[in-house]
Amino acid sequence: MGDEKHPDQNLTTTTTQSPESSTIHDGTIEEIAISHPTNRLERWANKLDAIAGVEARGIERIPDEMRERKMAVGDYVHMFTIWFAMNCTANQMTLGVLGPVTYGLGLTDSILCCLFGTIFGSLCTAYISTFGPMTGLRTLNVAKYTMGWYPSKLCVVLNLIIELGYGLIDCLVGGLLLSAVNGGGMTVIVGIIIVAIITWVVATFGMTWFHKFESYIWAPTVLVLFIMIGVAGPHFDTATPSTGSGAVLAGNRLSYFFLTASGPLGWSSASADYVCYYPKSTKRWGTFAMTAGGITCGKLLIEFLGIGLGSGLLLNPEWAAAFNDQGVGALIVSSMSPLHSFGKFCCVILAVCIAANAIPGTYAAALNFQQLGGPLVKIPRPIWSTFACIVFAIIAIAGRDQLLSIFINFLSIIGYWTIIWITMTMEDEFIFRRGVYDWNIWDRRDLLPHGFAALSAFVVGWIGAVLCMYQTYYTGEIARLIGNGADLGIPVSLAWTAIVYPPARWLELKYVGR
Repeated sequence: MGDEKHPDQNLTTTTTQSPESSTIHDGTIEEIAISHPTNRLERWANKLDAIAGVEARGIERIPDEMRERKMAVGDYVHMFTIWFAMNCTANQMTLGVLGPVTYGLGLTDSILCCLFGTIFGSLCTAYISTFGPMTGLRTLNVAKYTMGWYPSKLCVVLNLIIELGYGLIDCLVGGLLLSAVNGGGMTVIVGIIIVAIITWVVATFGMTWFHKFESYIWAPTVLVLFIMIGVAGPHFDTATPSTGSGAVLAGNRLSYFFLTASGPLGWSSASADYVCYYPKSTKRWGTFAMTAGGITCGKLLIEFLGIGLGSGLLLNPEWAAAFNDQGVGALIVSSMSPLHSFGKFCCVILAVCIAANAIPGTYAAALNFQQLGGPLVKIPRPIWSTFACIVFAIIAIAGRDQLLSIFINFLSIIGYWTIIWITMTMEDEFIFRRGVYDWNIWDRRDLLPHGFAALSAFVVGWIGAVLCMYQTYYTGEIARLIGNGADLGIPVSLAWTAIVYPPARWLELKYVGR
């Protein structure tokens, strides 16, 4: 309870702000504030910023006065656009294919589960994103106010797994797509490296390039998707019903519903990062609506198309052979084969545009390394983004033959822990804080909560997730009671956390004081 700072709190003392302004206007960050360097690496990063516009800013808070300006309608539209672009990418098609192929759901069942699952996950992420303009903080710095100093680092580690995992999936889908277009002449490894390089360039340059890239990259993707609908749509299976009945069918529907919710939930632990340069005057409901709308519209456009392809391959031997041989990438190429060379060109566009999904995750991962604290915070963000790209590219190359199993298991784990943290954050804000925060103490271990209540609720919520998970590697005792198994990890972990956290937090405040 003393006034001394923890060594990790050098986050502020070693990165004093410069007086320059830093805002986003029409997707452009104007005059990014550069921290005063304390070592050779930071001086090097500042030189890159001055020469080439590489963002040098790390995880320190962006003060209100440095973001002050008037918001226009175009700014909210831009916010919607970047979220739409980040989610309307070919890798999301894999999630759509899983409905008919893995869970045996018909077209209608798959679409309904995907629709409402995506909306649920998007609303949760939209809530977290509102803290960006409100605080000027990165997402997992906001998490310290609920989780406490040390437990919040658990969230950082889990988010690193998310971002690196998405990076490897994006590279893998892009690599498979480019290889399939080339008829196997280009190896999947080369395709993975191409997507990783595009991701590295934009993520390393930082927020300015990120916003500009996302502002335009959605357009060619959407054009290709509409072409694909015209070419492949007639082959979708709209008649075959879902397989199974009773508890088995209910379990498959529930599992797919929560799997599709896990996709947008994966953005929650980084969602404030992409809008923290917006002014404090940004309407909270505007941020919420633009985030939820952008994620939902972007994901549904591509995932519905994936559901259609998944239903069609069960009746189309050519599609089935392509999918079984080389996965989703070959399936997309096969569906565009009637267009011959132009169809291959369209597939190349989809492969390259997958970087729109990998870039924001790589950007957030670089910040997460700094948020681990200690000496890691002194290593500039561009170095961490480079390291992240190398890591997920290597893992993608090693796991290139196991895409579907990686995707299913990875997405579900995301949903389990993020919903636990989001539940505690909402209860903390509306029950205990009533909207009152001091955002200037984000790096003060002596003033932030200890996190005993949050850690206890997190453990209880995770126990609920384990008992109710339905994965290829493990089926929980509760999950196995429904049909052949049903993944109830998300709703049960949410409920158990919601029950445990309020009394635990009340006791923490009463006996510990913060």
